[in-house]
Order: sequence, then C-alpha cells, then structure tokens
Amino acid sequence: MAKWILVLASLSGALSVMLGAFAAHGLKAKLPPHLLDVFQTGVQYQFIHTLVLLVVGIWMRFLPTSGLSYAALFFALGIVMFSGSLYALALTGIKWFGPITPLGGLCFIIGWVALAVAAWRLA
Repeated sequence: MAKWILVLASLSGALSVMLGAFAAHGLKAKLPPHLLDVFQTGVQYQFIHTLVLLVVGIWMRFLPTSGLSYAALFFALGIVMFSGSLYALALTGIKWFGPITPLGGLCFIIGWVALAVAAWRLA
C-alpha cells in the first residue's frame, strides 16, 4: 500500500507543479482575477496535501496501519474533490462545481483526523 501512496504523491506533486505553471503562464491573461485565484487555491491545497500523502507513504513503510490507509484515502479524495472542483469551476465558470468543494474539504478534515488517530495509537 505504501508504494502506491508514494507513487500517487509523486504524480500529484508533478501535476501540482504543472497546474501551477499553467495558471501562472497560460491562464493569467485568460481568466478574470477571481477565477485565477480560485484555480491557484486548488493548486495550493493539492500541493500541501500531496506533501502530506508523501509523509503518510513514508510513515507506512515503517509502521503500516489501517489509520494511515484511511488518511491517505481521504487526502487523495480531498485532492480530487476539493482541488478538482476548483479547477473545473475556474476553467468552465459552471457554478455547479462549487458545492463539491466543501465535500473535498471534509475529506481533508477526515484525513487529518485519521492521521491524528494513527499517531495517537503509536506504541
């Protein structure tokens, strides 16, 4: 499981850099400032939680637990739902994507709580 989390974190990190560069160079002249901010918020949260996924993957190499698996799952879901919905909203302007964002935020919160539980249960 740790191997897949580390691969996912690595790919998400690469994607974060690409999307950040795309926003800075490709979207800056095409999107209104508020939608560019929305897109950049997605990149920021993706990158932060990508780093956390990386830490979880490394942690799992030494002390694999179900709590860490749940944390990784919810961080990954959060990236897709939170950041993905912000990317879609910024690029399409379709407001329907907006309500998905808080569900992704909830996944991030659950991931952090699962991480805290895994840390608490350390012997």
